[in-house]
Amino acid sequence: MKVAEAVGRALCAAGVGQVFGVVGSGNFHVTNAMVAAGARFVAARHEGGAATMADAYARTSGEVAVVSVHQGPGLTNAMTGIAEAAKSRTPLVVLAAEVTEPRSNFYVDQEALAHAVGATTVRVTSAQAAVEQACGAVGLAVRERRTVLLNLPLPVQALDVPDGALAQAAPPPRRAAVEPDADGVRALAELLGRSRRPVFVAGRGARGPGGRAALEALAERHGALLATSAVARGLFHGNPWSLDVSGGFASPLACELIRGADLIVGWGCALNMWTMRHGSLIGADATVVQVDDEPSALGAHRPVDLGVTGDVRLTAHQVLEAAGELRQGYRSPETGAALAERVRLRDVPYDDTSTRERIDPRTLSIALDDILPAERVLGVDSGNFMGYPSAYLSVPDERGFCFTQAFQSIGLGLATTIGAALAQPERIPVAALGDGGALMGAVELDTVRRLGLPMVVVVYDDEAYGAEVHHFGPEGHPLDTVRFPPTDIAAVGRGYGFEAVTVRTRADLKAVADWVAGPRSAPLLIDAKVVADHGSWWLEEAFRGH
Repeated sequence: MKVAEAVGRALCAAGVGQVFGVVGSGNFHVTNAMVAAGARFVAARHEGGAATMADAYARTSGEVAVVSVHQGPGLTNAMTGIAEAAKSRTPLVVLAAEVTEPRSNFYVDQEALAHAVGATTVRVTSAQAAVEQACGAVGLAVRERRTVLLNLPLPVQALDVPDGALAQAAPPPRRAAVEPDADGVRALAELLGRSRRPVFVAGRGARGPGGRAALEALAERHGALLATSAVARGLFHGNPWSLDVSGGFASPLACELIRGADLIVGWGCALNMWTMRHGSLIGADATVVQVDDEPSALGAHRPVDLGVTGDVRLTAHQVLEAAGELRQGYRSPETGAALAERVRLRDVPYDDTSTRERIDPRTLSIALDDILPAERVLGVDSGNFMGYPSAYLSVPDERGFCFTQAFQSIGLGLATTIGAALAQPERIPVAALGDGGALMGAVELDTVRRLGLPMVVVVYDDEAYGAEVHHFGPEGHPLDTVRFPPTDIAAVGRGYGFEAVTVRTRADLKAVADWVAGPRSAPLLIDAKVVADHGSWWLEEAFRGH
């Protein structure tokens, strides 16, 4: 057995069941070996899309995925998606063929590329160590929650592995839950015991098994309100004391209640400038606590009054055990009534600016929220439009929202939704894109159609990509902003085999309702011509810190 085949089979034996990629001569044999060993391979049209699909699949499924690419340009094409995964600490293995001859036109320093964007590296160095090193890459991804580049040099791929080498291949142990220190548990319990208006903000670290139940139990004991960061949106869906998202996507009522908290506890949450609106959601007299299983995360984005190193679920359980009697806290009848009436941004009155030619993005989003099935998985691209789907389209749980925004790269939204959709085939996938991101990632529309995904692609098309970027000349005078001519994005969708509709008014959305009713034999693209005078979503009154 050659090294290429042994590495592919070892990765599957280590627990990898899903592979994305673009196959070239350098990664052909190792990818085929994974398929032969039982992995599902999804061919993307571009390596950048493949990397983001793998990232989204891993986030949404909780399993390690692999993206397989050709040496040199195959890896450089994938780097933006790899950077997003690395910044998000997604457990992911990037399997790349590698040339070792510097004079080759395919040569780049692949190890340096990975380190530059925050990924770590493993190299297969010999036939004798190949299986151990491949399994080690998976173990590193799981144990340290890292994106790992596994370099597979071309000369090594053709070597013969020793007989029985695969016998040592096995899934790595899961990351052990970090036991919280007793002093931290005691201090947090005392703070909660004194608090009159506590708010819990849960992040990615609270999404693991049992995280929601543990936090809800502790919050009920102390009368805490529940919020999430954007990446954990949906975690408390259905809880009557949920504020939904904290930060830029929050409703005015949620912001008001978070600002009124005397204690804010971040559970597996960075409490960064986005989640805390540059600190404006933290009242002057509020005590801030952060719970995380990595000591380096505590206070990394803002000072905290108490940092507790520990697993979210274990810490919440132990603090609950130390708790006293049931407290009302922030859960007054008045607060409960307000939450029922206006915690959702869609319930906040607004002036509809729709015209006969363009629809208000809020009106569009609210209507789509009503039309599309509730059991959905939503992927959102980056850009001026992003607050509308993120705030107005509901999701059923934390697995219903995939938010690849750590690198804030435009163009990842469609690939994100493909990966999330494959991890949850029972749900309808919804990709929310701007016109710029839609055209950047349009090549993966072919992948959606080829896979037969019943996806809805919503394009918030204000024909103003780049219009929010202000350019200044040498004298400080503003220059003309970059604008592109109108594009018939619906026609682009039809070219890829989608059903497509151009939406200018609410009446045009009947075509969407008809598609939802069935048979959904092809995916649907909605080219929504939204009003262009709103500018960036963060300039909207609903998103301001008033």
